[in-house]
Amino acid sequence: MNEVKVIAEIGCNHKGDMAIARELIQVAAQVCKAHVAKFQKRNNRELLTPAEYSTPHPNPANSYGETYGAHREFLEFSVDQHAELKEECERHGIEYSTSVWDLTSAREIASLNPGLIKIPSATNQHYELQRYLCENYGGEIHVSTGMTDHAEIEKLVGFYAEMGRSKDLVLYACTSGYPVPFEDLALLEINRLQENFGDRVKYIGFSGHHLGIAADVAALAVGRTGQHRYGQGTFGYVERHFTLDRTWKGTDHAASLEPDGLRRLCRDIRHVDQSLTYKSDEILPIEQVQRDKLKWSQDKHGDQVVRLAS
Repeated sequence: MNEVKVIAEIGCNHKGDMAIARELIQVAAQVCKAHVAKFQKRNNRELLTPAEYSTPHPNPANSYGETYGAHREFLEFSVDQHAELKEECERHGIEYSTSVWDLTSAREIASLNPGLIKIPSATNQHYELQRYLCENYGGEIHVSTGMTDHAEIEKLVGFYAEMGRSKDLVLYACTSGYPVPFEDLALLEINRLQENFGDRVKYIGFSGHHLGIAADVAALAVGRTGQHRYGQGTFGYVERHFTLDRTWKGTDHAASLEPDGLRRLCRDIRHVDQSLTYKSDEILPIEQVQRDKLKWSQDKHGDQVVRLAS
């Protein structure tokens, strides 16, 4: 089977500091063994209305500026800085990616030609942005489906099919919230996406904003069993927000994994995925040794005997 990849969603958890961003890449790659380090790119003047830009942050304790626009600008890296981050990822053997929130950011990040670009749930109905990527970018396009109804998801997948790019599309089951309570994770949405779109897209993934790592392992199991049940909808990615310290200032840190949490997640995804198989033989070689020592059987007269270890 394909290897399920873990995306460390760094987002803006670097606090606008390139040194922290580099450290996050290094830790994600070397300590946690994640496959992808993902950031975010916004053109805030394009994305926000003048009123939104000049309004104070709704949670002043998390703000890096006097207005929401100033806060967002403080956290923003230039396209040249993103090029540096891509090079840093390459040095440490981890794939670079970025979520793009607007058309200008899509153009800028596509110019760096990463292996994948993400469309967040908030902009998955922004078709001018996605049309640009379909026509000007050749890598995988990953799209989250948080706060998106069934008709909108159908429209989304249909758009990529019309553009001839649906086989480059990775569709994520996602609930938008920070953090999301377990009763709202709705992991069986993974199966719904597999059943309805699995033969039309490249992979199905899971993007989580919850606490802990148990649900991610469950998402893997749901995705793999659905893949077998429907014969389509290969499960390919698990994405989680990543930080060095969950107590840091900012809105995403509390719903993020710290290094040991991401390390254990990557380990558990890898190990559990190895276990999601049928037995290759009715009696496996590892069992035969124990069977020879311990298994009750019947002799030719029908008497019960046990073969004991010598």
